[in-house]
Amino acid sequence: MTVEEKAADGLIEGLCRAGFTAYRVGGAVRDRLLGYPAHDVDVATDAPPQAVRELFPNTYSVGESFGVIIVHTPEGVDVEVATFRKDSEYADGRHPKEVGFSDSATDARRRDFTINAFFYDPRRVVVLDYTGGMADLRGGVVRAVGEAEGRFREDHLRMLRAVRFAAALGFSLETETEAALRRQAAAIKRISSERVMQELTRMLTGCRPAYALRMLEEYGLLEAVLPEVAGLRGVEQPPQFHPEGDVWKHTLLMLEKMAMPDPVLAWSVLLHDIGKPLTHEYTDGRDRFPNHAPRGAEATGEILKRLKASSRWVEDTMAAVENHMNFMHVTQMRKSTLRRLLARPTFPLELELHRLDCAASHAKLDGYCYLLDKLAELADQPQLPPPLVNGHDLLAMGQKPGPKIGELLKWIEDLQLNGELEDREQALGRLRDFIEEEKASSGEGIDD
Repeated sequence: MTVEEKAADGLIEGLCRAGFTAYRVGGAVRDRLLGYPAHDVDVATDAPPQAVRELFPNTYSVGESFGVIIVHTPEGVDVEVATFRKDSEYADGRHPKEVGFSDSATDARRRDFTINAFFYDPRRVVVLDYTGGMADLRGGVVRAVGEAEGRFREDHLRMLRAVRFAAALGFSLETETEAALRRQAAAIKRISSERVMQELTRMLTGCRPAYALRMLEEYGLLEAVLPEVAGLRGVEQPPQFHPEGDVWKHTLLMLEKMAMPDPVLAWSVLLHDIGKPLTHEYTDGRDRFPNHAPRGAEATGEILKRLKASSRWVEDTMAAVENHMNFMHVTQMRKSTLRRLLARPTFPLELELHRLDCAASHAKLDGYCYLLDKLAELADQPQLPPPLVNGHDLLAMGQKPGPKIGELLKWIEDLQLNGELEDREQALGRLRDFIEEEKASSGEGIDD
């Protein structure tokens, strides 16, 4: 039993001692039936919200009008306790106009999918299945509770949830549920960007992201929420570099090869070649994509901002997309360029993106292994050593303020990183020599 289940069962015990009925509910019951540990455990009860507040001291409301109270338990876990309810008509494709309290059977029949409508009584060790969810678990299908058309019309986000559950569990959609989803796919545009982003991210970081993307594309949802990604299909690539096929197939293969990615890596994989359709041209007998990385970074920023991703999320993903082609020639890089590459804050993200990119195409990992070796070589050194000189040194030598100062500082840093300068005195000497030579060539300081 997980700590979350223990916390939920403690609340159930308290509610039942007070004369109420209470059960574990939803996905946590489903996961337990499938043999998975349950971590996000909710409780459903016939106790009204005020009674829940009176029974448990540490509570706060996240939707008391909908009968939902959060209880902070002695185990340090927050458990959602919701009163059995019946929803009225949905007005906005997301929320019911009002709710009324009811019993467990009625509550089960207003839920989204049969595999999410279970109740579990830990006191009697009994699963209550009012909607046929057990048969659907055995059959490996996601089925809407009641009429699928109505379920999706009530709450359009359920269409994305259907795909997410099917992908997470390796299930298929039940025939009527699939047909209703196809008919209503365009309605997903009415859902807020934040909720769409949340569902997509959970798909991408789940165990079968490529399966989820295929389903989204097949049912018309991808064109509605990520038309740029849908546009990857059919964009051909040179077979000598991409024997796996077009950009869509390449991206799906990368998604399949991810292992427990964080959200930024997952979105970087999905969008790393988003610039290819924008730059595709066929010249000299082959498909080419000039400057697709910087164009892709711009498109990535537009997509993630549209989906209301955080600023850091946007910046890091854009950096990974823009820099992913820089890894092609790392073995020929000057030492200074390589050191700067290794020192980038997003380098670990970019390195894993590079590995996946290679593994899902030509399968050559020479550059990746080379970078791992360089990281090991430099493990005991600072990523970038402290600079030997600064702008004040140049001003003291008579250099005028302006862009030239930055150029000279970068030149000295290059020499330092390449191992051509050992200390500050050498750096100052090189600068003095350069400035004197420049003055002489321009005629400054020469008597008439």
